[in-house]
Amino acid sequence: MSIKPKFESSIIEKKWYKYWMDNKYFSSKPDKRDSYSIVIPPPNVTGVLHMGHMLNNCIQDILIRRARMMGYNACWVPGTDHASIATEAKVVSYLKGKGIEKNSITREKFLEYSWEWTKKYGGEILNQLQKIGCSCDWDRTKFTLDESMSESVIKVFVKLYNKGLIYRDQKMINWDPDAKTTVSDEEVFYEERSSNLYYISYEIENSSKNVVIATSRPETLLGDSALCINPSDSRYNNLIGKNAIVPIVNRVVPIIRDKYVDKDFGTGCLKVTPAHDINDKTLGEKHKLKFIDIFNEDGTLNSNGLHYKGVDRFEARKLIIKELKDLGLLVKKEKYSNNIAFSERTKAIIEPRLSEQWFLSMKTISKPAIKAVMKSKEISLFPKKFESTYSNWMENIHDWNISRQLWWGHQIPVYYIDNSKDNFVVAVNKEEALKLAKRKTGKMSLKIGDLKQEPDVLDTWFSSWLWPISVFDGIRNPKNKEINYYYPTMDLVTAPDILFFWVARMIISGYEFRNKYPFKNVYLTGIVRDKKGRKMSKQLGNSPEPLVLIKNFGADAVRVGLMLSSPAGNDLLFDESLCKQGKNFANKLWNAYRLIDSWKFSNEIIDENASEDAIIWYENKFNKTLIDLEEHFKKYRISDAMMTIYKLLWDDFCSILLEIIKPNYNQSISVKNFKKIKLFFENNLKILHPFMPFLSEELWQQLDKRSKDKALIISKWPKLKKYDESVIVRFDITNLIISAIRKFRKEKNLSFKIKLKLYTLSNKSEISNLEIIKKIGQIQEIHFVDKKPIVNGSSFRVKNLDFFVPLKENIDKIEEKQKLEKELSYTLSFLGSVINKLNNKNFVKNAPESIISIEKKKQKDAEIKINLIRKNLEEIS
Repeated sequence: MSIKPKFESSIIEKKWYKYWMDNKYFSSKPDKRDSYSIVIPPPNVTGVLHMGHMLNNCIQDILIRRARMMGYNACWVPGTDHASIATEAKVVSYLKGKGIEKNSITREKFLEYSWEWTKKYGGEILNQLQKIGCSCDWDRTKFTLDESMSESVIKVFVKLYNKGLIYRDQKMINWDPDAKTTVSDEEVFYEERSSNLYYISYEIENSSKNVVIATSRPETLLGDSALCINPSDSRYNNLIGKNAIVPIVNRVVPIIRDKYVDKDFGTGCLKVTPAHDINDKTLGEKHKLKFIDIFNEDGTLNSNGLHYKGVDRFEARKLIIKELKDLGLLVKKEKYSNNIAFSERTKAIIEPRLSEQWFLSMKTISKPAIKAVMKSKEISLFPKKFESTYSNWMENIHDWNISRQLWWGHQIPVYYIDNSKDNFVVAVNKEEALKLAKRKTGKMSLKIGDLKQEPDVLDTWFSSWLWPISVFDGIRNPKNKEINYYYPTMDLVTAPDILFFWVARMIISGYEFRNKYPFKNVYLTGIVRDKKGRKMSKQLGNSPEPLVLIKNFGADAVRVGLMLSSPAGNDLLFDESLCKQGKNFANKLWNAYRLIDSWKFSNEIIDENASEDAIIWYENKFNKTLIDLEEHFKKYRISDAMMTIYKLLWDDFCSILLEIIKPNYNQSISVKNFKKIKLFFENNLKILHPFMPFLSEELWQQLDKRSKDKALIISKWPKLKKYDESVIVRFDITNLIISAIRKFRKEKNLSFKIKLKLYTLSNKSEISNLEIIKKIGQIQEIHFVDKKPIVNGSSFRVKNLDFFVPLKENIDKIEEKQKLEKELSYTLSFLGSVINKLNNKNFVKNAPESIISIEKKKQKDAEIKINLIRKNLEEIS
């Protein structure tokens, strides 16, 4: 079959992806085979493909393609997450562009716009995943707000509430003023920033004296309800039992004592704002202080902020500092480094806020998930270093704040009766809620209109923690055929930064709702960084566009580039040069096929001793490699697996085997050996396919005419076989000998056109593959002798094997002498120019030391080369 001289990746990618889709190779239905299922970590519906997605999904595709070839019923479920905070922000921005404010329309109308936006702009990332070859069962695509998925989430909420695990409480939470919602501890990140510590004077009631406190947040003094000192701090004994006056608001507050106060921080006197600090809240509850909330949901000050009402918190800080200064109450300010909390979703600075929220009690429900990873080992984390991180978080787990103050998402199924906040029912829908409300109140006259549903939605993670179960409808229909066949899934591939957000919670839900782990293995990838070690991001401008990489290098090449730089659990330093390396690899294999395809073959008996030896070696080498690959996959060393295949195909197959096998010009290869090479190539393509699916499928189809049931994607993975290590070891020595011969030729300026006579003091039994050495090394004869010949020549050594080459027998003296003299003349001239430069005082005086060092090295190298040429000339004469 004819093949184009150049590998055109874009044409081949479209061609074979369509072929795979048309023939339903990605589809899966329960049957008698063992299942191998994985679920995609659902990207945000707002998302676009970035390098992290590329890495994660390439690894999943490698695993699923290999499983498919190994005879499993492979099922990869794709989907997207509704991403409450991110999507709502997008829709709000979208509406503002139309001149519409969120608060000016009804919830129902806002949700209409949200669905309109999602259908128009959302989910593009799934189309992009197809560009890199992802073989998901696209007919199974799920969205966390699909009707079936939503029903599952609501059913789980009701079930957990009825078990007493979900409750409502007022707690200090992380408030995101930009998104106007609470976020969990896991959605907050901290950065050390340089701040100011302000020293503010508070007057003592009925006294001319005052006390100084230190704070980094002077605006919160508007919510102060006490000052606090350590009982053992003798400096403040005179303040016991007295009150202080809060500046600006002139509020009289008690001075309390508590061991919590650090005597060495600031002045040792602490202002207490229970509504805006978690530690202050604890003090407030303990000492029965007032809780004064000074902020609106958008971070502006409310009516408790007096004349600063409506002013943003950071602007208010500046104004309050100025007012304190004008009042003579700002004692001083000093630089202060502290950790600032940011929202992972919007990057807004978090505001601690006292708020009534819905929580899921986690302590008891988490115990089976701790045991599964740390004791029974039903679930394995790769790399294992993450086990301690997992254990630490799970052992110290906090109750999960599951409510969010948004409209886009799963509305909490709590129904308040007659607008009473303390009189409610929890039900899967309004009709069921009405029945429960009538039963609870005894009022048969109640109507659906008398019920008001909780306006908050559930945390997005409250839907995705059910993902491995809900995608197979295991919550609504726990005994259905698919959940019993595909669950538990086999492998989960994800990033370490959502080990707690998602992985741990999925394990918890797996045991809670299925009494079984959701997946057997968790492969935690590293973070993609640039070659300077910086995390790739659009903000830094150091992240290449994946689709541009694919366009420039081809999907297969990009996949290779990613895999060559991605050891499990370690951050990977990505460089586009790795994609170029992948492209060169693709071209190497393409040209290897073109070479094989150009060979003539014959049924006649041909002297192919070298080929026979090479075939025996490669068969053993491949079988050993296959076992190595098995070990790499078992330990999720995907990068090592890629490198192993890369070396086998580039070095062993293309550079060595084909070089030995290829017939001389205008000669033929035997049919038997041609079939062997073709079989080797087919097996090479099989192990390559998970990594480079497009190229491998194209070459597979070029090698032979295949029916659709013989496509590479569904071919059988090569079987593990025994191999003879001694054959490989002997051939390794053969390669070393050939390399030494080539090096010798180069050093002695011996043309590869000349066939050498080679003498060795070794025993014949110590050197194998003589015909290969003769063919590839261009050796005319190999003589085994008892002692070194007394003739002019040179020797070289390979391990413990000594070789001697009589130069007079192996070269055209006149031609070689002319070549060496020409090279000597050039090198002497070059040396002269270098010496002249180093003798130039102006050059030495003005040139940087590094340049002078380079010139001196040039001089030394030239002198060594001249001595070598002269020595070779003496040997020829």
